[in-house]
Amino acid sequence: MEVRRQMSVEEYFTLLLRRKWLLLTMAVLGAAAGLLTAVVIPAQYTSHTMVLVEEPVVPEGYVKPVVSEDVNQRLASMQGQILSRTRLQDLVERFNPYKKDADRVPMDEMIERLKKSIKVAPLNPMPGTMSRELPGFTVDVTLRDPHLAQQICNEISSMFRNQNIHQRQKQTEETTEFLAKQLEEAKAKLDEQDARVAAFKKQHMGALPDDERTNVTLLTGLTTQLDAVTQGMNQARQEKTFLESMLNQQLALLKASSSGQSTQTLEQQLQNLRNQLAVLQQSYTDKHPSVIKAKQAITQLEKQMEATPAKDLSAAAGQKPAIPVIETPEIQHYRAQLHQQELNISQKTKQQEDLQREIRGLQGKIEASPGVQQEFQGLTRDYQTAFSFYNDLLKRKNESQMATDLENGQQSEKFRVVDQPNLPETPSFPNRQLFTLGGLCAGLGLGVGIIHLSEVRDRSVRTRQDVETLLGVQTLAVISHTGSARKVRSLGNGRRRPELSLIASSWKERNV
Repeated sequence: MEVRRQMSVEEYFTLLLRRKWLLLTMAVLGAAAGLLTAVVIPAQYTSHTMVLVEEPVVPEGYVKPVVSEDVNQRLASMQGQILSRTRLQDLVERFNPYKKDADRVPMDEMIERLKKSIKVAPLNPMPGTMSRELPGFTVDVTLRDPHLAQQICNEISSMFRNQNIHQRQKQTEETTEFLAKQLEEAKAKLDEQDARVAAFKKQHMGALPDDERTNVTLLTGLTTQLDAVTQGMNQARQEKTFLESMLNQQLALLKASSSGQSTQTLEQQLQNLRNQLAVLQQSYTDKHPSVIKAKQAITQLEKQMEATPAKDLSAAAGQKPAIPVIETPEIQHYRAQLHQQELNISQKTKQQEDLQREIRGLQGKIEASPGVQQEFQGLTRDYQTAFSFYNDLLKRKNESQMATDLENGQQSEKFRVVDQPNLPETPSFPNRQLFTLGGLCAGLGLGVGIIHLSEVRDRSVRTRQDVETLLGVQTLAVISHTGSARKVRSLGNGRRRPELSLIASSWKERNV
């Protein structure tokens, strides 16, 4: 098996110099092939435009936008709609970019070609900016005809602008309509809750949570009034009892005067009045009306007893009156006061009944207040929920309406074409310089491959290292050639160099 040794860089360089014409020839042929390919391939022209996303005229702090979709997502959605089969077929039919192949290429293939020739690329945000929003995008259209490329690029950019405006207007209008419908339903529910609350308040008037403190205050006041009325009624009854006693005494005196009663009877009446005064003084002060009246009655009876002599009383003891008994002014006064006290007692009794009825009503309301309060809280909670939901929807609907007006006035976010589609003057494909350079590199690579292959198949021995690698023995001596340079070069291209002949002969003799 033959062994190949590793070559050094100098030997590789020598090898390239030795095969330089082959390498140059392959490089020239490769460059020529690349240039010829660039000339033969049909030229493609690319029209370019840039579209920026322009911020709204009114800041978002004043009018909250309804369209919350990210610009990247919206761009992807619009790109899918614009590059759909229907839109591209319309462009193919209008501009006919493949009129040379229209007879033999089906419509679906032309649509697919046009779709591949349109490239939409988003712009990256500027380095160092905090915003992650898409600043804009570019549209490139590549066709054989530069004018058609420019026209279609302009049409595509117009489609993106119009589609953005239409999509935002449609979304805001649909949002406003939806919120208006929801607002009507929320208003109906709010009116229903309001009616239920009003009916409940009417049904439980006075027993509502807000009335509990008032009811307690009223109950305290009514209890005080009831106590006062009860006390006044008791006094009136005492006055009535006293007046009845005084009336009976006056009637007894009148009867005694008319029937001749003894002084002993008047003295008994006086003693009775004094006993009553003592009882009254135990309960009331001297300034009490009953005490004062009792004292007046005692004084009057004493005056009457002093004014009536004892002989007249004893003489008339067994006689009967000859004329009808006429009531004295005192008796009429007592009767009037007694009637007044009866009216007062009747009035106090009615007041007491009314107060007791009101107290029972207030007590019933206070007792029913916890249950009513719990039910009312449920109704109030439902009402507050419906009211808050209605206000929230009303706010959102107004914001959506403002956003809709902003969209219709085209004062919101929109696409603005910065660079109008250009008319390409030089083809974007193929690049002749790039093709030529590629052919040159390919030729050089092919030449290096051929040189390597030829070197592998070459069995020539040119250096001392080749002899040592081939024979496996050390070199004893090297005899240099002393002839002309041309002869040296001619010998160097042979199978063996002259300076190696001595080494080869020595190897053969030793093997013999």
